[in-house]
Amino acid sequence: MKTVFVLFDSLNRKALSCYGGKDIATPNFQRLADRSVVFDNHYVGSLPCMPARRDLHTGRLNFLHRGWGPLEPFDHSFAALLHKHNVYSHLISDHFHYWGDGGATYHNRYDTYDFIRGQEGDPWKAMVDPPWKRFKAMYHPVQYSEQRRNKLSRNMINREHIQDYQDFPSVRCFDSGLDFLNTNQGADAWLLHLETFDPHEPFHAPKEFRQAFSTDYKGPTLDWPPYARVTETFDECEELRANYAAIIALCDHELGRLLDHFDAHDLWQDTALIVTTDHGFLLGEHDWWAKNIMPCYNEVAHIPLFIHHPDHAAQAGSRRQLLTQTMDIMPTLMAIYGAPLPPEVTAHSLLPALASAQTQNREACIYGVFGSAVNVTDGRYTSFIYPPDVHGGDLNQYTLMPMHMKEFFSIDELQQAELVKSMPFSRAAPVMKIPATPKSPFYNHQGPGTLKDTVSVVFDLHTDPLQKSPLTDPAIQARMHQLAIAQMKTQHAPAEYFKRLALTA
Repeated sequence: MKTVFVLFDSLNRKALSCYGGKDIATPNFQRLADRSVVFDNHYVGSLPCMPARRDLHTGRLNFLHRGWGPLEPFDHSFAALLHKHNVYSHLISDHFHYWGDGGATYHNRYDTYDFIRGQEGDPWKAMVDPPWKRFKAMYHPVQYSEQRRNKLSRNMINREHIQDYQDFPSVRCFDSGLDFLNTNQGADAWLLHLETFDPHEPFHAPKEFRQAFSTDYKGPTLDWPPYARVTETFDECEELRANYAAIIALCDHELGRLLDHFDAHDLWQDTALIVTTDHGFLLGEHDWWAKNIMPCYNEVAHIPLFIHHPDHAAQAGSRRQLLTQTMDIMPTLMAIYGAPLPPEVTAHSLLPALASAQTQNREACIYGVFGSAVNVTDGRYTSFIYPPDVHGGDLNQYTLMPMHMKEFFSIDELQQAELVKSMPFSRAAPVMKIPATPKSPFYNHQGPGTLKDTVSVVFDLHTDPLQKSPLTDPAIQARMHQLAIAQMKTQHAPAEYFKRLALTA
């Protein structure tokens, strides 16, 4: 058996025509849908990028125990487990966070990997004395910075070397993926994990992909929305959305190159293909840009998933309504190769759902950002359950790898650490329990210090799919709280997390 697993970043479900999108032509995602089983109720787990990838690797949720960080020594990674099962795995990615402090243990789980440089704030090209005056004229103030280690300044420098179609990191990712297939498609028992940072911000696409999306904006380059409320002019908003549309068109084109290869070599007969994303992105909906700091609306949480398996080719073009999550990818990959699951896995293989639309997966799922709300959905209702006081404490990181996104835990944090008995998922290893307080570098970057609109609400997704009118039915709210509690118990949430949310475990 062979598998190609394609992971995009920040791919909005409703940008795709096969999920009802009408503003962007995405013919290749439609081609994929016609060849796959399409999952209509697929949700995120832990957010954002590396927390989602820990879910992917381990088959269990990250966000109840820890924020952004590496794989832990006690974690089971699907790539490492498949290696023990004689399945070769290869990672191709331009997602530079894999090579940062907070992601540095993921790529080493694969047999081989190819790192494509140049995305966003990747510290790639060296320029000691950048042309600040020219950059300041070229870029909108929201995406200009003269701080040397700032991702904005690094991106401006990187983009000096990304001019034509063939220069773009996502294009080079798919080039590398096609090279892997040309070299190895005659072999058996391998997994290709092909991952691109696109369509993550900045929304920088080759100029030929932008031509279909015109606006009246006349200012400098504006393709990087802030993580903030919408305060931009109408023309600025339209420019940002047009640039997102252009990069979606690029992603569709690159996917098409892969599908062309599947067609030309008839890989559909012996190769599974899984395509999804880590999360979506707010493009002005609910008066917000981006993710993380605001409530986890469905524009972020409800994501696309396509699975083709040669044994279930007769199901191509069909759709599934069962409730699934990011962490289900891990046991699905394991099941494709008949590899046993570790007991710590709490997710479910989706192979049974490929065979039958009647398969059930779970009654509800929870998802969120560490330290923010615990969000729960049963497919009909969604509830955001915030702490009564987001700064009220009862929040700890459980880890043996004390790393944030780009740095070690601070000495102030580590001075408060204590070694505690093993967690249910740590395989009898003790772990450090480290209070998440304002002393932490993460607290005001991705933690409680960034949170806005922290009001607990319930939405009816059938009558209010855009989540604009919260319900006031206490019975529904109570039921959703009970579903959240049950899922938190399944995921071994620490006792203090229930206390933090004022939920009775």
